[in-house]
Amino acid sequence: MSPREMDSDVMFDTNLAKKRTNSEATELPRRRATIACQICRLRKTRCNGARPRCQLCVDLDADCVYREPGIKLDAGDKLIIEKLNRIEGLLQSKVSDHTGHSPLSSDASTFANHARLGSDDAVANLSNPAALPARTTAVGLGSWANPPTSISTMPRVHTTPALHLLQWPLIRELVAVPYDPHTLLQLEMAREPLKIETPVGLDLSNAFTHARFFFERVNVWYACVNPLTWPGYYKTALSLDFQKGPESCVVLLVLALGCASQYGSISCLSPNKEPPGQPYFAAAWCLLPAVMTRNSVLAAQCVILASAYLFYMVRPLEAWTLLSNASMKLQLLFGNPSRVPAQWKELGTRVYWNTLLFESDLLAELDLPHSGIVHFEELVDLPGGFEQEDDEEDEGSTQRRDKVVDMMIGHDELWYFLAEIALRRLLNRVSHMIYQKDNILTLASLGPIAAELDFQLSQWYEGLPQPVRFPLSGAPASCPIQTVLRLRYFACRTIIYRPYILAVFQNEYACADPTVKDCCLRCLEATLNQLEHISSHREGHLPYLWQGALSMVSQTLLIMGATMSPALSSLLPPAIRLDGIISSVITEVGRYARLAPSLKLSAEIIRDAEKRRQICLASAARRA
Repeated sequence: MSPREMDSDVMFDTNLAKKRTNSEATELPRRRATIACQICRLRKTRCNGARPRCQLCVDLDADCVYREPGIKLDAGDKLIIEKLNRIEGLLQSKVSDHTGHSPLSSDASTFANHARLGSDDAVANLSNPAALPARTTAVGLGSWANPPTSISTMPRVHTTPALHLLQWPLIRELVAVPYDPHTLLQLEMAREPLKIETPVGLDLSNAFTHARFFFERVNVWYACVNPLTWPGYYKTALSLDFQKGPESCVVLLVLALGCASQYGSISCLSPNKEPPGQPYFAAAWCLLPAVMTRNSVLAAQCVILASAYLFYMVRPLEAWTLLSNASMKLQLLFGNPSRVPAQWKELGTRVYWNTLLFESDLLAELDLPHSGIVHFEELVDLPGGFEQEDDEEDEGSTQRRDKVVDMMIGHDELWYFLAEIALRRLLNRVSHMIYQKDNILTLASLGPIAAELDFQLSQWYEGLPQPVRFPLSGAPASCPIQTVLRLRYFACRTIIYRPYILAVFQNEYACADPTVKDCCLRCLEATLNQLEHISSHREGHLPYLWQGALSMVSQTLLIMGATMSPALSSLLPPAIRLDGIISSVITEVGRYARLAPSLKLSAEIIRDAEKRRQICLASAARRA
């Protein structure tokens, strides 16, 4: 089934239902003709449709932008936007009622109201000065000065990272050294630079195999290489002898990632051998400086693929440096719809979401500057399907090419990518609503927020199509995609309810409240579900080794602290089972220690914490 035929299966989030089947479209009102420019739509005035500028835009001396036919919103989209507004309004009112201030700035609220005026207006061009209130027009390049605030963005200052748990009561008693939450970033900044030697020659004898494995095992995570244009890319790269051009760079990075995917987790490989695919990556690395000076979708695609390989090599800060470059390109391109040619819009959309997902994952753990790319989220459509490009090939050549594509690549599958977009937005929402540094939440005010976020997580799960819907029980997942989504699901559920654990750490009597006790139980169960089969984390090592390792460290510290609490320890499984889980995590994270200084420190922290925990528990048992 193609992405355009997913119907309700694609509705992972209330914002993920823009791609519908023809059968569903017949149940909704037909799309109206789009002849009004965006400013006229926003003002609800009749547009005379004059090109290049309508009369109103001439009078206002404003840029006149007409929406292209491919990104109109239908009646179903209006319902989705209304539901999103209801959810954001509910969360905003809950926080306002209990804390006395709103998580949305007044400017952002104005923008939200502006977006509610109509269907297409909700995604009006943010680069249009006349289309928005004065202070919200500084969006995009340089937008970090006064950015609009959204509950689906990662807050600038938050307490989500793993090392913040070291400041919690009970947990800090297990750690001898009072580590600063910024220590991981400082370690990565002081790391030895990446050494990449220019390859003498490239071995392309296995290129076909590497490409096939890329589309089978790698592109499913990123969905940013078009299988239909891949043969053309490869042909162009061959003609250039892989010496220049973005096509050559893309092909080399595809071969590097495809080669790497055949060897499992990099943590299980010999440290004395070069990482799989590195010769291809080194060749692409030589081309990147010239490519990075270009401002095109193809150049941004190269940067994203290079970042993906750097994540595979567990070089998060180097990956972030490249991502910043991709973010600036994309903000420039999406700042005006005319800057992205029609044939590049789908690829540009996918590259955009990859950049946003990568950046959000890094911001969740490291105190890094925000690039501003998130402010284009309402402008960029969700990924759809790649369309066959028109070319001048004869019918026989086209049929031969299609046969090669089908044999080598298979299908362009978007289920995981769309699910990950929705879950990442929810994770950002959790950080924004619960972990923002200046939030003052009591248990009473936290209750309705946690309940709403947990409801949204449940809705996300219920909306997963069957091929990627994982079992919530202990039954094994049927594929790596299900395994990774399952781990991400339980990680999200844990952080939704984690503040209740902190409340009990601070005051044991808090657990006497049945609601608090129930929420603590939900948190601990989700944590154990994430840690119980620790080797399953390797299914997502290609895209998520570093992020997954820090998540494991956070959850393990949480469990360790819970065993030190009389109230919480009664909610946990027997000690022998917990000791086995903790020991498995320490062994697994210890295997990653050589890959990055931040992971080496993380491994040392949980290893030393476990030693102190055992001493404390033994001492308490003797006193009893």
